[in-house]
Amino acid sequence: MTIAAAVTAPTTAPLHVAPRHAAQPRAAPRRDPSPLNPNAPAQQALRTAASAPPPSSSSSDSARAHIANLDKVLGKPPQVPRAAANNTRDPEQEPLSVRHGLLNALNLSFFVPMPGMRARGTAADEHMSPRSLMHMQQLLSADSPRASPRSTIAPRWRSLHGEGGWAGLLDPLDSDLRRELLRYGDFVQAAYQAFHSLPTASARHRGLMLPDRSYRPTRSLFATSALSMPPWAKRPNTPEWLTQQSNWVGYVAVCESEREVARMGRRDIAIVLRGTATCLEWAENLRASLVPLDGESSDGAEAGAEEPKVARGFLSLYKTAGEKVKSLSEEVMEEVRRLMEKYKGEQLSITVVGHSLGAALALLVADEVAATIPDAPPVAVVSFGGPKVGNAAFVDRLGSSGKVNVLRIVNAGDMVTKVPGVAPRLPHKKEQYQHVGAELRIDSKNSPCLRPDAGPACRHDLEAYLHLIDGFTGTGRPFRHDARRSVIRLLQLQRGNVKKEYVNRARELGVDPTAPADVGRSMAYGNCAVASPSS
Repeated sequence: MTIAAAVTAPTTAPLHVAPRHAAQPRAAPRRDPSPLNPNAPAQQALRTAASAPPPSSSSSDSARAHIANLDKVLGKPPQVPRAAANNTRDPEQEPLSVRHGLLNALNLSFFVPMPGMRARGTAADEHMSPRSLMHMQQLLSADSPRASPRSTIAPRWRSLHGEGGWAGLLDPLDSDLRRELLRYGDFVQAAYQAFHSLPTASARHRGLMLPDRSYRPTRSLFATSALSMPPWAKRPNTPEWLTQQSNWVGYVAVCESEREVARMGRRDIAIVLRGTATCLEWAENLRASLVPLDGESSDGAEAGAEEPKVARGFLSLYKTAGEKVKSLSEEVMEEVRRLMEKYKGEQLSITVVGHSLGAALALLVADEVAATIPDAPPVAVVSFGGPKVGNAAFVDRLGSSGKVNVLRIVNAGDMVTKVPGVAPRLPHKKEQYQHVGAELRIDSKNSPCLRPDAGPACRHDLEAYLHLIDGFTGTGRPFRHDARRSVIRLLQLQRGNVKKEYVNRARELGVDPTAPADVGRSMAYGNCAVASPSS
């Protein structure tokens, strides 16, 4: 049921629509500018619509009528005059389509039950304010306004990169830091898409398309599990890549645009790692016993209690070499040294970014860079929904290096960020897992388009993280009213956790929210699905 059908029943006065629109069937989905663009005066937007019915005597009736009028405007944008001879459809006017099905469902969040897919909640859960309705058209339109130019951050890049532990930048969230976090988050989305589209591709960059063309990928990265799938567990129709030991897990990229280097104040090396996608990676995640970083257990309780230790499964994926590929550790260290030599004499930085499992591996990468490369540039770790990785001694080791700063972005209710709790069979207090670094806490309940009872799959989904970062301003503050990130991909990934108003409006605008997401097609539209915020 549309919003108009739900709220106009008590209203007797019909809404007059221009005859030209009334005489035609519903037009094909268009990307014409919204009449309710926040950049245009509200009065001008209302003048483009039909006359509103007279206000009722009741304040509640007036609110219903106002929402109904906005619904009519959003549902039927004004037509732009066209030449009569032009009967061909512009390819850019086609609704977004998606191509990949099962492969895109292999993100970690899709293995978690999704209570958002079943009917639940009350009518109050579906309520949206007039401001939300006014902003909905922009967020669902492929013609969302382009982001304003990024400001120069050269004078303050070190603080944005973590020097000082991001003190004073997280709550309220600094606008420059928000842009940087969204860019690195989209780098991880590109890694997911490159893997899911062609999981059996060669070691070349697999058609990897970065949303920021200032960066160029320089090396593919592979992670290998020390485990193997037993023959009895294999099924005849199971894809080979789901059970093979070595899989593409991410890439290294470097900023090559001199203009962007000047804007950022340094040349940035990005190490990007995706989350869990294969059966053996899931099995490694469950190996939660703590082991020393060198992989060998020490004798003696006291020595072991003070020794930096990490989860066995994470270390296995990081240090194990495959039959045809080197270990993730070797690949990363070789590429970092090569790029440092290539750009010797320049101001450099290293940013290691990952989601879920990738966030855990990012900490191991940062630790090894700081420990084995004496002249390494500053290292920042950006963790989206990362689990705990090591004990207190490992946390102290990272902090005492003087080179590594860690920012953990945590969505309230994301269960992955709470595990593991205590290492199995290791009751000693110092053997407990501990988080490392500064924390930026966001909450799905603050989103105007996500249901307040969004399920665990939504709370861990990377696109949901980026949506919330785009709108986060500070604890206890409302969602950013001028957030520009499109919610098209969020609809396609988490439609059961999105309020019905957005789902219905997406269909009216020609976006199929039931289709699987295609990040590659979305990125081809530039600002359509991965646009950076405007402010």
